[in-house]
Amino acid sequence: MDGEILYSIGDLARRTGLTVKAVRFYSDAGIVPPTGRSPAGYRRYDAGAVARLDLVRTLRELGIDLATIRTVVERQAPLAEVAAAHAEALEVQIRVLRLRRAVLTVAARRGSTAPQLEVIHRLARLSAVERQELIDDFLGDVFEGLHEHPAFAAVTRSMTPELPDDPEPEQVEAWLDLADLFQDGGFRATLREMARDLANDRVTGDTTGLPRVLAEAVRAVVTPALAAGVDPAAPEAEPVVAALAEHYARILGHPAAPGDTEVRRRLATLLESMNDPRRDRYLALLAVLNGRPVPDSLAPMLDWSVAALHAGTRR
Repeated sequence: MDGEILYSIGDLARRTGLTVKAVRFYSDAGIVPPTGRSPAGYRRYDAGAVARLDLVRTLRELGIDLATIRTVVERQAPLAEVAAAHAEALEVQIRVLRLRRAVLTVAARRGSTAPQLEVIHRLARLSAVERQELIDDFLGDVFEGLHEHPAFAAVTRSMTPELPDDPEPEQVEAWLDLADLFQDGGFRATLREMARDLANDRVTGDTTGLPRVLAEAVRAVVTPALAAGVDPAAPEAEPVVAALAEHYARILGHPAAPGDTEVRRRLATLLESMNDPRRDRYLALLAVLNGRPVPDSLAPMLDWSVAALHAGTRR
């Protein structure tokens, strides 16, 4: 009968794919003790030893230490609990390794030096709390004095990046680029000025403020003119400029005549403040980090609009 067959160490090695040395090691460690010995004194093992060694090999390949394996095979600890604990530990290790891979990928793309790699690594492994402190410092500076504004909560929420626990290399690189923008004093000043302008020109009843509404208006009104190749200084641009100015005045709740030059000047100034390439970059990086589609650049439409508005005031 199979249950009565006893195996030598060599037999176990062949049946389990382990080396004779490994089988002897587990036997000496008491993890797979012999059932008995042959008349010549050689160790003999029953069929249960084969199954036990298969389990030991699997657990070792999964990185589980011998002390824990002993508790499992001796049934002092349920295998399910041990597996769950090690799966959790492996998940942490996997996240660490993926982050390291991402940092090295970014460093390779940038051709970083050793000091730069150190900075990249430090920024990439900031805790969630430390990242939030960096973000809060940036947004707090940009929106200083505007915390009571109805749009504050919605706008800051829409501008907050969230690096996942298990980021892709592109997301790590986006986070690093955003961290650079956070330290850009000129960019902070531009956003601060724009925030104050938009706080003054608030859309009635719309707590998200003007940026989104105005951007949508520019896209809708200017895109056909760009597609048609209309020169912003040409007379053909006038209907587009008038539509922009009318839309701007209407969303502010201050209807104005189509030729109101003051409305056009204010609109041109506001669009110029919005037309900072760093703002486009910020929104693109934010989309990558937060797992959203990267928006098309608004810059071509803003360039055309500002040029057309200035040309219109001179006509």
